[in-house]
Amino acid sequence: MASLTEPAAFVLAALADAPRHGWGIAEEVQVLSAGRVALRVGTLYGVLDRLTAEGLVEPDREELHAGRTRRYHRITAAGRGALTAEAARQEANARALRARLAVRPA
Repeated sequence: MASLTEPAAFVLAALADAPRHGWGIAEEVQVLSAGRVALRVGTLYGVLDRLTAEGLVEPDREELHAGRTRRYHRITAAGRGALTAEAARQEANARALRARLAVRPA
């Protein structure tokens, strides 16, 4: 599997502990990324559509809230696998970069 985009990785991470609706996902992504990733509505739903098409996310339920339907999404087993692989890839990259920074030029 190809590496995940930063927004996709954070969306999967936001769903790793509980199903969430769109606004909840966007808020959790902001928290997890310490504000570095802010998802606009179009971006968020584009990412969710792609992750759903790839089988990494699936619909969980719908609830009516203040006259509007909230659609909840949850991570799948394949999504957990992809997120685990992405975390390992990023950790390996970080180790390689830190090792390179530790080398002092002659």
